[in-house]
Amino acid sequence: MRSDDGRETYYVSVGGKEIVKDKGATPYELEIRANEEELYRLQDLFEELASLEEAEVWHFLRHPYETASTDQMSAASGDVTARIYDLLHELGTPETKAFIEQMRLS
Repeated sequence: MRSDDGRETYYVSVGGKEIVKDKGATPYELEIRANEEELYRLQDLFEELASLEEAEVWHFLRHPYETASTDQMSAASGDVTARIYDLLHELGTPETKAFIEQMRLS
């Protein structure tokens, strides 16, 4: 259901990088209320994280002993993950916010 501010409820799986409207469609960890623009921001962050993770895998396969670049790539993934949790905290239900705070993810 869309509220007056244009927000709808979505269910988010950070590990699966999924955002769904149907609570039963897929396992999820967090519940948020977002408008279209906020939803696109979260989707963009998930896509950025997926690209970084893929690049890390390919880099490691080509250069398994080169730690400096691997560390830099891991740091970039960590930064995007932190931005994801910051946004989820901003958009989250009270339960989602409490979970993120309790786990110190934001």
